[in-house]
Amino acid sequence: MKSLNRKSAEIGEKHPVKVIQFGTGNFLRGFADWIFDLMNEKTGFLGSVQLVQVHGKKPATSLIEQEGLYTLLTRGFQNGQTVDESRLISCIADTLNPYMEYDAFLKLAELPELEWIISNTTEAGIFVDSTDTDYTQTPNSFPGKLTALLFKRYEFIKDKSFKTIHVLPCELIEQNGKKLKEAVLAYAKLWQLPAAFNSWLEAEVKFYNTLVDRIVPGFPSDEAEAIQEKLGYKDDLMVVAEPFLFWAIEGPESLKKLFPASRLGLDVIVVDDLQPYRTRKVRILNGAHTTLVPVAYLKGLRFVGDAMNDPEVSEYLQSALWNEIIPSIDLPKEELEKFAEAVMDRFRNPFVKHQLSAIALNSISKFQVRVLPSILEYIKKEDKLPMLLLKSLAALLVFYRGHYKGLDIPVNDTPGVMAFFNETWKVGDPYEVVPSILANTSLWGQDLNQYPGFSDRVIQEVIELLDQEKTVQA
Repeated sequence: MKSLNRKSAEIGEKHPVKVIQFGTGNFLRGFADWIFDLMNEKTGFLGSVQLVQVHGKKPATSLIEQEGLYTLLTRGFQNGQTVDESRLISCIADTLNPYMEYDAFLKLAELPELEWIISNTTEAGIFVDSTDTDYTQTPNSFPGKLTALLFKRYEFIKDKSFKTIHVLPCELIEQNGKKLKEAVLAYAKLWQLPAAFNSWLEAEVKFYNTLVDRIVPGFPSDEAEAIQEKLGYKDDLMVVAEPFLFWAIEGPESLKKLFPASRLGLDVIVVDDLQPYRTRKVRILNGAHTTLVPVAYLKGLRFVGDAMNDPEVSEYLQSALWNEIIPSIDLPKEELEKFAEAVMDRFRNPFVKHQLSAIALNSISKFQVRVLPSILEYIKKEDKLPMLLLKSLAALLVFYRGHYKGLDIPVNDTPGVMAFFNETWKVGDPYEVVPSILANTSLWGQDLNQYPGFSDRVIQEVIELLDQEKTVQA
């Protein structure tokens, strides 16, 4: 089987580098790089992506050996159809490690066509490391590396006319662009860079808040050999991604011309305010996950796909979404239902084995952020209790008991939360346990017993679950 490189794949000349990408992992290669590759083919973007490693002090051997080429496998369930497609991605120009090649990294600042900087350095990646005191040495943090690069560009440009830099961080934190800019300015202060650099930064470097969404499981280990046989070449960098993709950028309308991804028919949008889309994602996608987990797990299911194939659980989740979560959100109903349909398709993806126990990590704080707002808004708007969401809350309380139907439950939360549930469940009586849990303001931000009928309903749901357990044990 032939190796994958530009000669064997008959890939022509590289386009000039327009994008510097901090991060070489699965997500950006299955998300942003795929988009850049399509834009090169269909919109005349004609730009290459220069990868920069942000973690580790060894070279990205496979990326170097394959000359940046890899196969993206789009696999999943969409609009009632199974999707299984492949595309050879050829937009990567090169890869370098700033710990090993710091001078070469800084030299990237001189690229004449450079216009975009993107990143995905995990949620913890945007921070200021106070030990990064000397920018002539490779900074430890991603914002430190970015600041050093931008300062080098500032020094190199002087009076030259270069393109404005647009920074699109893809880290999954709120106001990621704003926080990254703040970190860069903090480094400018730490390093005592000239005030003129700050002025240049304000005028010539634009930081945007973004919201990204796509599941990218990565290398298909279990099927790699068969897939490579079908492709006709060896590819150690294959990446699997689901069909669904969403990228919202908070910025001016003019950005659409510079970043023409919307012309591809992809759900890539430029908006004035990200918050409604963040609310939609948290309450519907994340909220559905968190709502589903305890109900499905207590029924004996262990994977999201299994839960979606269970008629009773699948119908429960759909009813919770359409009848209780969607009515609680102040966005157009049609838009929310379309998004919810896509969520259900994503959960049905036969190519992704998503363990319920993995989603259950820190479920209490997740429930507070993802599901409780829907419960409270529903009560406020409809003046009645959302019975399906309270069923999930009851299942969650039983889940945190740590055992059910003779089996241990892999509860995984902070020590304080674990200790509270362990101690509270020792009482045993749901009429005492449930109100005690609902009254814990550190868990929910308020005493949930204050809502009429709330506690009574959850108690009844808990009793029903415990009765089912007794039936099995008998």
